[in-house]
Amino acid sequence: MHPLEKIEQQLGGELQDFRKAYESALQSDDEMLSKVETYILSHRGKQLRPLLLLMSAKMCHGVNEKTIDAAVAFELLHNASLIHDDVVDDSPLRRGIPAIQTRWTNKVAILTGDYLLAKVIALTAGLRNQKLFYILADVGQTLAQGELLQLHTDRSMWITEAEYMRIIEQKTAALFAACCQAGAVSSGASMKMETALKTFGNELGLVFQMKDDLLDYSDSEDLGKPTMNDVRDGKATLPLLISIERAPKNEADEIRQLTEHLSSNTLSPEAGQTPQEAASAAEQTILSFVLRYDGIRYVQQQMEVHKRRAIEALAAFHDSSLKALMIQLLEYTITRVY
Repeated sequence: MHPLEKIEQQLGGELQDFRKAYESALQSDDEMLSKVETYILSHRGKQLRPLLLLMSAKMCHGVNEKTIDAAVAFELLHNASLIHDDVVDDSPLRRGIPAIQTRWTNKVAILTGDYLLAKVIALTAGLRNQKLFYILADVGQTLAQGELLQLHTDRSMWITEAEYMRIIEQKTAALFAACCQAGAVSSGASMKMETALKTFGNELGLVFQMKDDLLDYSDSEDLGKPTMNDVRDGKATLPLLISIERAPKNEADEIRQLTEHLSSNTLSPEAGQTPQEAASAAEQTILSFVLRYDGIRYVQQQMEVHKRRAIEALAAFHDSSLKALMIQLLEYTITRVY
């Protein structure tokens, strides 16, 4: 059985309660909002973040009404951030289907994201738990800071490994960490449990994003985005960054120039070569370069480091079926193919 199926089975009625509450939160009397929200619901993805929040609460003192509402609030926040990010990045697809601004317009996407954020505020206020409110508010700021940092570094795609790690911690890992922490807080967990789960979530989030970046060098048909999409968008992720650092300067400079031409559509096709063929040849050259300097292997090694830290964080808990599932989810994150 797939790890996510095992988790859903373990959560049972608690997961159903979340999904009912989530669907209810996305209902609107406004005709346009109703259409967009139905579209969001029909392509809801894996919902890893609320799953983590529910599991974290269950590992402590159990899921309650606050836990369900917190899970809904965090999933709404996540979706709002994705909608806004797709507009900022001008991404035509989300999970393999047209993004909201593609399906409708930028204005509809921005206003939908704003509406979801307003829902988040209302839900969080209803929790009457100051700590949960601060966790959610803090991660909302962090997500925005991560996007702004990425925009700033996009002026020069050749960032350092430290800058890369800071971006993925703010844009991805922070939300995983906050969900795990919020789950613990909603159940009335001890500070030791809360800290352990927050650490686990952060390490899992780092692994999740690194794996996403590795998948950009994969030929899987299940990704919902083209292979080498990040490179074409002018985003140098860790596999390429570390390879550039390891290569001789002249070769590194050539790959930099080739990548920049690819991302800006300024490649010069050779005689008899179409622009598409030139782009494909450039992508293959970049992929061969990354493989030659072990960029992919390096990222895999870093993922193992963060996996160990995540497992160490769970040492605060006695062995249980839930703890085993958390570790299986971590392992699945590393081995997934989409």
